[in-house]
Order: sequence, then structure tokens, then C-alpha cells
Amino acid sequence: MSISKPVMKEILQRAKNILDEYLNDQNLRKTSERYSVLEEIYYLPQDEHIDVETLFLRMRNKEYTISRATVYNSIDLLVECGLVVKHNFKDKNALYEPALTYEHHDHLVCNNCLKIKEFLDPSIEGIKKRIGKSLSSDIKNHSLVFYGDCTIENCENLKRKEVAKD
Repeated sequence: MSISKPVMKEILQRAKNILDEYLNDQNLRKTSERYSVLEEIYYLPQDEHIDVETLFLRMRNKEYTISRATVYNSIDLLVECGLVVKHNFKDKNALYEPALTYEHHDHLVCNNCLKIKEFLDPSIEGIKKRIGKSLSSDIKNHSLVFYGDCTIENCENLKRKEVAKD
């Protein structure tokens, strides 16, 4: 499901307001670089995850004048204030996605091509409720990652991975 431009603009404005409030509360400066990082994260395609280095290179290619350290620090700040979700997948750098457009989902990571696929399965929510009940706990959230081997014939991601090795 894709988010329309007017809705995305509204979400981004809400994110900026949250960041404003967080920076004020923490007595931190409101820098254009922090807001630029926020915008770049929020304009990612909905199912895309990005690592900090890739984000930095994208921003440099778009002619932002921003340092690698500033991108790293800004991402950490955005995670702290709840505007960005951080994922740690096996054998990968930390990956990030926007939090305000985030609908809970789980992940499948391909061991071969390293592609990350998002999925939502209502039966997992049922399992979460049953486990919570059996352990006398009100489970608020969870993280589930499956790792599997790609069975897609002529997988483009696998080809890119093999080219990168050479």
C-alpha cells in the first residue's frame, strides 16, 4: 500500500513537530541537517530499509552538505525520539525505517541474496496473545525475523551480490 503525497506531507509535518518538541525538551539545537535526515528517511519507499552509510551517500549524491558523523548522530537522535525504527538483522548493518508510517510487520531475510521482505500474518498476532495469556503478560510488541534461502530463479539481488564479490 502506497501513501499519497498529501498524506505523506502531513505525516512528515507531524514528524517535524515531534522532533521540534524533542529538541526543545532536550535543549538541543534545531539544525537543518537533522531535518534533512528526517525527510530522507520519511521519503523512502514504504517497504525499504536503509543503513546509515547508504543514507549518507544518497544525501551526498543529492548535494546535501552533511558529514557522515552528522548523519549517524541524527539517526541515533531520531531513534531516541521514536521517529525512526532500528532493525538489527544477522550479518547486516543496522537498518532503519520511518516510525510514523510504520505498521507492525515481520521480516524474512534471504540468506543468499540478502533481500528483506516484509509480511503480516494475523496468526502470529494470535500466537502472541496466547503466549501472553499463558505467561500472564500483556505483550505490547514483538520482533520476528525469519532467515531463509532464496528460491527465486535468476534472482536480481543474488546476481548483484555475486557481482559485488568479484
